[in-house]
Formats: sequence, C-alpha cells, structure tokens
Amino acid sequence: MVKVEQLLLKDDGQVPNHPLFPLLIYHGAFESTGTHETIDVFASNGWAGAWVNGIFAYHHYHARSHEVLANLGDPVDVQFGGASGPVVTFEPGTAVVIPAGCGHCRRSAPTNLVIVGAYPEGQEHWDLKRADNPADYAIARREIARVPMPAKDPVTGGRGALFDAWR
Repeated sequence: MVKVEQLLLKDDGQVPNHPLFPLLIYHGAFESTGTHETIDVFASNGWAGAWVNGIFAYHHYHARSHEVLANLGDPVDVQFGGASGPVVTFEPGTAVVIPAGCGHCRRSAPTNLVIVGAYPEGQEHWDLKRADNPADYAIARREIARVPMPAKDPVTGGRGALFDAWR
C-alpha cells in the first residue's frame, strides 16, 4: 500500500513554491518496476513528456507545469522548497508530485541515480526557473496561478491522493 505524505512549502522570497498545493511524497509507489513500466503508469494516467535522468544540483522550479518524479535508483537527498526548505531522502520506489513553483535541488550524488519524470498532458513544455534569478521569481508568481489541475493522479490514477490534497 502506498503511503502519501504532504509538505506545504512557503514562499521564501527566491522560490515561490505553490501557495495552495503541497508537495506529495508517495512512499513505496514503484518498488518493483523499471523505467519503462513507470513511464507507462504515468502515461496511462495522463502524464506525458517522460524522461529518465537525474535532478539538477541547484535550486530550480517550474512555474508553468506540475511535475512527477520517481526514484528507481539509489537513495538521493533532495531539498524541496528552496534553500531553507527540508532535505528529504528520496528513497528507491518513491515518487514525488511537485506542484508548479515548488523548488527542488539534488543535495547528494549517488552512484546509481535513476529518476523518471513526467508532466500532466498539455504541460510537457516545462520552463526552468532558478532560485538565484530574481526576474524568474517575479514572473513565476503570476504564472503559477494559471497552471491547471491535472486530469488524474500520476501514481494512482483517477482522482487519487493528489485530488484529496489539492482541492
């Protein structure tokens, strides 16, 4: 059974985070799947533009799209919400749903980092904004409010945990 944890992160003046939607951590979501199977789960739930790679080692966020990440490699420490946000050990098999505007930054360098990411359909052309750019912050605060809710929960499908947390 997947346990979902919520973290509502505050605007820190450099990273806006989302004013209403918490970051969602789905513990044990993909413990026995590979990259192709994980991409298929995301796609079947309406999350597209999938990729397999890592997480940038600088504070960044996307103001025009939500994002889902699944860790299929070694544990990795990720700081969410900006420089004063919590550092979370992103365990293998875990997925995170990152609402538009929510900062994320890789804080460790595991040997086997395998991250699968995707975006809600229609939001695949994500933007990249950096915490160290004040112009990005000013633009992002306006853009975040215009990002629509996804049609389905990327991990559980339908109106799963995402809709309970993001009403």
